[in-house]
Amino acid sequence: MHHKPIPQDRLPDLLRAMPKAELHMHIEGSLEPDMIFAMGQRNRVPLAYPSVEALRQAYVFKNLQEFLDIYHAGTTVLKSEQDFFDMTDAYLARARADNVLHTEIFFDTQTHTGHGTSAATVINGLYRACQEAPARHGMTASLILCFLRHLSEAEAFACLEEILPMRDKIVGIGLASSEVGHPPEKFAKVFARARELGFRLVAHAGEEAPPAYIWSALDVLKVERIDHGVQAIHDAALMQRLAQERVPLTVCPLSNLKLCVFPTLADHNLKRMLDAGIMATVNSDDPAYFGGYINDNFTQTFAALGMTSAHAYQLARNSFDASFIEPSLRQRYVQQLDAVFETFV
Repeated sequence: MHHKPIPQDRLPDLLRAMPKAELHMHIEGSLEPDMIFAMGQRNRVPLAYPSVEALRQAYVFKNLQEFLDIYHAGTTVLKSEQDFFDMTDAYLARARADNVLHTEIFFDTQTHTGHGTSAATVINGLYRACQEAPARHGMTASLILCFLRHLSEAEAFACLEEILPMRDKIVGIGLASSEVGHPPEKFAKVFARARELGFRLVAHAGEEAPPAYIWSALDVLKVERIDHGVQAIHDAALMQRLAQERVPLTVCPLSNLKLCVFPTLADHNLKRMLDAGIMATVNSDDPAYFGGYINDNFTQTFAALGMTSAHAYQLARNSFDASFIEPSLRQRYVQQLDAVFETFV
């Protein structure tokens, strides 16, 4: 669609109003401090922080590992199917307020089974919230199970076997957690098995680790989408391939800023990626920890990089094109996107 350019002063309103899909959001990363406290009290889980405010102050970290340590501490309050439902429903309400029409939610079972919670408890709670999303929030949602890459491939296989009775509740398989030192090829066999089973495949690659991890994710794991992928900019051949093959990148600008992948948002390469023909999208990653949900990511990044309404349309359109929804629903969502742009012209 070729729309007339929309004045820069109207961009923040456009970014907030335009329909979009969110394809990179870890549901445990949407746990706000007040919800962690409420669930901690509900489930009698002692927390290391005396107040909601003290916990919020602790959301300060210098790298991915420091963040993961705090993040995992927050997950200890999740015990029941209702906890997982409540967490997901709260995120869905927040996403819909940002005009997210579809979301593909990352979760993992390994963190929770490590705390003694069954995979079925996790998945059933999350899935019920996704099932109720159309009626409760007027949007669609699906689930992507991520293996934790700091654990072994044998543990990932055990996780995969454990969730197979519930496979109809999960659309895809991903790879998350500590990236550096845990290259994609470590999980070659389990991803091959997931592919045989018919799961859609994605993987975190090229957030903190070099472009080689992106090549491996594409060639060894055979993923359809790269989560993050911002380090691709350092490899011209890879950039060319990503553009030619229209491999989606699920970019998370505020996360990159918070984890010091870029020193400032003005240094972020999202605009350069788009201008190079890369199929980038904007997402919030772990919004409770990284200072913003999806519209915060859009408005702050656009302000920092001087991006235009053409970039806005491309990013929103990419988010639907990169999603794992059926073509008729995608077409309906894109029509809603076009309609909103028409009202701003």
